[in-house]
Amino acid sequence: MLPQYLQQIITLGSIVLLFVAIYREWVRPVVGFLGVVLGLVLLGILTPQQMLMGFSNESIASVVLLVVLSSALSKNFQIESMIDRIYHLGKRDTPLSYRSFLLRMMIQVAAFSSIVNNTPVVALMTPYVFNWGRKYNVSPSRLLIPLSYATIMGGMITLVGTSTTLVLNGFMTNNGVGDIPGLSLLLIGGAVCLSGISFIALVGHRLLPNHQDILNTFQENQREYLVETALQNNSPLIGKTITEAGLRNLKGMYLVEIIRTKKVVSPVRPEEKLQRNDVLIFAGATEFIFDLTSNGRGLVLPQYDDTRKRDAVKVIEAVVGANSNLIGYTAKEIDFRRRYDAAIVAIHRNGERLSGKIGEIKLRQGDLLLLYAGRDFRNRADLYRDIFIVSQVKEFLQPKRENTFLFMLVTIASIAALLVDFISLFTALLVIFAAMVGLRMIALSDVKREVDINMVGILVFSLALGQAMITTGSGDLVAQQILGATASLGPTAVLASLLIITTLLTSFITNVGAVSIMFPLAYAISNTLQIDGTPLYLGVAYAASSAFLTPIGYQTNLIVYGPGGYNFRDFFRIGLPITAIYLATVLSMIKLLYPDF
Repeated sequence: MLPQYLQQIITLGSIVLLFVAIYREWVRPVVGFLGVVLGLVLLGILTPQQMLMGFSNESIASVVLLVVLSSALSKNFQIESMIDRIYHLGKRDTPLSYRSFLLRMMIQVAAFSSIVNNTPVVALMTPYVFNWGRKYNVSPSRLLIPLSYATIMGGMITLVGTSTTLVLNGFMTNNGVGDIPGLSLLLIGGAVCLSGISFIALVGHRLLPNHQDILNTFQENQREYLVETALQNNSPLIGKTITEAGLRNLKGMYLVEIIRTKKVVSPVRPEEKLQRNDVLIFAGATEFIFDLTSNGRGLVLPQYDDTRKRDAVKVIEAVVGANSNLIGYTAKEIDFRRRYDAAIVAIHRNGERLSGKIGEIKLRQGDLLLLYAGRDFRNRADLYRDIFIVSQVKEFLQPKRENTFLFMLVTIASIAALLVDFISLFTALLVIFAAMVGLRMIALSDVKREVDINMVGILVFSLALGQAMITTGSGDLVAQQILGATASLGPTAVLASLLIITTLLTSFITNVGAVSIMFPLAYAISNTLQIDGTPLYLGVAYAASSAFLTPIGYQTNLIVYGPGGYNFRDFFRIGLPITAIYLATVLSMIKLLYPDF
């Protein structure tokens, strides 16, 4: 067994080396963490059990379940449309600019995170924000870090917004020093949100990475399809001109023609008025087709009507083969829907301009078809060999009404049990996950596809690294040395050093670990100096949530890490000025609220 001082030197040296290597991109993050933790195990600083304990950690399991459940909810329910209605984040008729969307999104998720734990908020919002960026040619890497940071800051407005304040409040209660003052949280948290969000919206967004590889991959796969839509009888567009209906400058789509009984209106003039039973023919890219029917315009895909009663529909791209029996026939003539258990909702013909209703276009060799396909589609496609599957674009699960009712009942009961502390967050999520599996709203294959192994590995090994800092006393050593040097300079210097130390710790060992180390020190300092400890405890609370420097400091950062295509350098580049502004705001507000400190 190595002496304790040597264990501390090795642990701290390993952490410094690890973050230099990751920042300089010498190794992949998950490989770097694994290597350092394995080295600590071989030296006897960590036990194998401590190395692997993260795999049984409830917080890590909760993050994984949240990622899987958010994806499953998006498939089963129109989550994107719901968020559009709740947040009003960029209606397709009047798309928001990047900065307008960024500001509105950050303000609203910060407000929501003040009353709901911020991790589920990020898990639910990440797919929405990611897709918004793709649709409006904004790299998701310019949106997802602000999403995570805004929820972190918003979570500090109230006691229930984040686990940090709840854990610290528990320590305070157990030691008989009262509770965290709610008004102080509100005022300091409000100031933190105002300063942090303003900085990102006005200046900080320039420091965000612009990883175009994700966006380019998406754009390369876009194809311009011809898609047929029909006006519902209760559509609010009836009687409006094309301009008034917001169909003049659609993002990614344009109105080709209107089929009115047997008359074809083409080109469509801006002043043309829409009439009941009009069939509107659009041309546009795959991703934007789904937007046509999701914004309350009263537009429907008529070919999709028969598939609405099914419990699962896949959106598939398929190409008409060279020797296909479909060549020269329309979808109606060959009864395509019955033959293939699928409906053609759009057609792409290699740059050629198509016209007319989808079901009346004669198919040709090489036509690319966008299909809403049922469960038996692949078997029938293999049987007839007339069309060949290119890719699966999306999947919509459509649970039966009774299944939806049961799921909502289980979800509400689980959330209620969570709110009254009858069960933990992990247990509540596990119950909801089990209900979705039992009701066939999620398949086990979805779990394999949605879980990011790199994210899980970083979470597990960073937890082990934090454990090494705690067991060797490395964290205590650093904190005591710095606090000892500032104690003679007065309470303000002690508070400032407390903020800095806690921030550094939370960047490496998670917020709960930082609170566990720093609260006893803050408590001891308040007793030694005979001062009110509340400002110190508030400082620990806010600094422990100052997880902006690295993606491992907080779960929300790791949730967006993969979808944003980020590296550690991306977080450090914008996280450093955000951290400086955040800590300066916290220090100033504490001094303002507690002038005698």
